[in-house]
Amino acid sequence: MRRLLGVLREDTAANRVDRVPQPGLAELPGLIDDAREVSQAGARLIVSGWPAPLDSGVELAVYRIVQEALTNARRHAPGAAVDVELRFDDSTLWLRIRDNGPGPAPDELSAGNGLRGMAERATAVGGSLRAGGAVSGGFLIEATLPAKAVIDSGTAL
Repeated sequence: MRRLLGVLREDTAANRVDRVPQPGLAELPGLIDDAREVSQAGARLIVSGWPAPLDSGVELAVYRIVQEALTNARRHAPGAAVDVELRFDDSTLWLRIRDNGPGPAPDELSAGNGLRGMAERATAVGGSLRAGGAVSGGFLIEATLPAKAVIDSGTAL
């Protein structure tokens, strides 16, 4: 949206649009490190499969979903360790975020906009998301997203 607005507006000092690239998969390690420092709890990134550059919208969705999940874990399960797992195959990226906190209270699953926003981000790029208590305790978010690799020209492989 920022890029579109930048094209439509003149580049004057008064209405200049910031054109800094949006975060993606490359920024996830820094996000995890920041979460570890802020929460003073364990947080790790687990990657399996062969990561490839993805559509920028998918990468942004992954980043924002992880960002929201880490924020929710810090808010609702302070001190809980969080695992963020990315699993790649030829056409799908599975994103799994699990904390080892107490799990959701019955009213937490529908109380805020965070989970709804994560689901909307996944849906907007052609994926899906589900969230809730993990069988072994804690809270679990699982997203399935399209993972067609792209080449520099922007053409999907």
